Amino acid sequence: MSSVMDFVRGLSLRHKLLALVLGPLLLLTGTLILLTAQWSTAYTYKQLFAKVTTDLNVTHDVFQRIQHDRQSALTSLANSAALMARLDSNDYASVQRLLVQQQNDGGFDFINFLNDDGSKRLEESGWENWFLKTSPLTDSVFSPAPLASSPDTATGIEIYQSETWQAEGEHLANKVIFALIDTPRAAPSTRTQEDRAMVIRVLQRVRDTQGTTRGVLEGGLLLNRNYAFVDEIRDLVYGPGSLAAGSRGTVTVFLDDVRITTNVPRSDDTRALGTRVSDEVRNSVLGEGATWVNRAFVVNDWYISAYEPIKDVYGKRVGMLYAGYLEAPFRRDLFHGISIIAAVVLAGSLLAVVAAIMGAKSIFKPVESIARVVRATADGEHRRIGKLQVNDEIGELATQFDSMLDKLEQHSAKIEANASELENKVQERTNELKMKNASLQESITMLHSAQQKLATAERLAAVGQLTAGVAHEINNPTAVILGNMDILIEEIGEHSADVQTEIDLIIEQVYRIRSITDRLLQYSRPNSTVPLKQHELATIGFPPTFDQNAELSPERDIVIDVNALLESSLILVEHELTSKHIKLETYFSDVPTIYMDGQELQQVLINLVLNAAQATPEYGLITITSKLVNNESVYIEVKDNGIGIAQENLHRVFDPFFTHAKENGTGLGLSVSYGIVQRYGGNIDVVSKPGSGSTFTVRLPVHTDGRLLIEGASDNTSENTSTFASV
Repeated sequence: MSSVMDFVRGLSLRHKLLALVLGPLLLLTGTLILLTAQWSTAYTYKQLFAKVTTDLNVTHDVFQRIQHDRQSALTSLANSAALMARLDSNDYASVQRLLVQQQNDGGFDFINFLNDDGSKRLEESGWENWFLKTSPLTDSVFSPAPLASSPDTATGIEIYQSETWQAEGEHLANKVIFALIDTPRAAPSTRTQEDRAMVIRVLQRVRDTQGTTRGVLEGGLLLNRNYAFVDEIRDLVYGPGSLAAGSRGTVTVFLDDVRITTNVPRSDDTRALGTRVSDEVRNSVLGEGATWVNRAFVVNDWYISAYEPIKDVYGKRVGMLYAGYLEAPFRRDLFHGISIIAAVVLAGSLLAVVAAIMGAKSIFKPVESIARVVRATADGEHRRIGKLQVNDEIGELATQFDSMLDKLEQHSAKIEANASELENKVQERTNELKMKNASLQESITMLHSAQQKLATAERLAAVGQLTAGVAHEINNPTAVILGNMDILIEEIGEHSADVQTEIDLIIEQVYRIRSITDRLLQYSRPNSTVPLKQHELATIGFPPTFDQNAELSPERDIVIDVNALLESSLILVEHELTSKHIKLETYFSDVPTIYMDGQELQQVLINLVLNAAQATPEYGLITITSKLVNNESVYIEVKDNGIGIAQENLHRVFDPFFTHAKENGTGLGLSVSYGIVQRYGGNIDVVSKPGSGSTFTVRLPVHTDGRLLIEGASDNTSENTSTFASV
């Protein structure tokens, strides 16, 4: 929708006016054609359906009249003196000749003379036993009630099964049998042929002048392949001039859904015997007993069709009576009429469009002249509209617009003069403000730097006092432990070999405690060098080749295998992770060795992992990754999926005594770790999002000159410069 509006806004006034006139006109034209087509179609088909309904009614009446005519013919025969005379003389051969003559003249397929109970049939040789087909017709005529109350005649539609029909004569047997033909839209069927007969059956009681029953006449008209029957109805209903040119009227009698007599043609122009009605019509007429009036697919084309059910003497729906005519000629005439109407409407619309365009020119030209002057004025040109050859509102607008342009030029000249003077004054004031702003900014920067240094000094002083006390208190019990371990070893004597591993582990961990306290003291004195003892080197991979109490000279480098140190550090926090069922995943890449005190790096890693474990719920995940970046730095990432850190607290996580999401934390772990890493020229970065966990990244430089950074910045270096000392 927005793109359409943008397109409309981009049109010129000429196109907008044309769209305003032509849009409704074209819309009205299309609507008129559409409504005309819909109305014409609806009205035409309404008339076609009304006609086919009338045709079906006429067909029904003719069908009933044919039944009545057969009944009248048989009644006349029963009341004829010729029949009675032959019966009185017992001239059976003459009776049979009379029946055959009446069969030919009356349009019957058979006429039988039966005795009063139907058990015998009269032949030329006399009475012979006969199997009477019973039905409601025979029940009424052969009723055992008194003769005065019994009906003398009865007529109806009956269905003869193949074996019953064959008794009427071999010459009639083959007329009812034909193969079923697959028909589009018909319901699926497993039947392959139709061998039943649909018959108009007439029973007429024969009485003499005294009212005595002499017998019963039985006549039948077979509808199977009775072309004269359907052609007679077609010629009556669809006479010359009753249909459009090219159309064709058809009549059909169905037995169930099979055409048993019809003048509907197949594609080869033969009668469509054995074809079947569409499933839709079958369900409506035979299934529901309704009369169908609509378009229907008949054999191979669409017909305007009407169907009604045919009921037998039992009241069952046994077939259908159909009347209809080909739809295509009427549809062709309908489309031709709609095309003519559409052409007339379009021609009128085209004339209206031409008239609108010609009439709109008187508006386009003056407006376009004004638009050209406006665009020229916007480009800085001096141009005027002048006198237009129109005396309407547009001409008045052009005159006023020229006057307005003259006044605008005068005011513009004054504004330019005042603006030049004002610009000079503004420039002077601006220069003065810039100088004052620069001075103010310098003062603010100096103040901010002083505040940061003061805050750092205060925090370090507090940490130094605390760590000095802690180190003193821890070193005393560790000395007692070492002394008692010496006594214990002497007491157990030669049995000490059995627990030598445990003894070594206890002594190693005591020295590790003392090393940690030394590092705390070093953190509180960042500009001092902490001596490394041999047992401290042993904890990070150096063999104990020197006296344990001897201090090492800071003239040897300490080489750290990062991945090996990570694996040994994770063993120390395994219990913490297992207690909370935290899953630990490691992704170690091949990274070069770094030059750093292993105890300090281990302290940093353990702090980060324990912090991650405390921030991670049970069954959480901690991921540790090592990788080399740009061949310059080794990155160690500790990532968790815990509670995360709020954005407002991210800048404080490395401050001493600041804790987050820990009830018993001291707030020194990250601060100490940060100080350790910075002393070695590295840094610790943190990325976190509440609810999604945190990622701490330790960045340590790769040194290729064989030097270990163990001192803080010297007095004659800048704040970000680190010094190296040999070990």
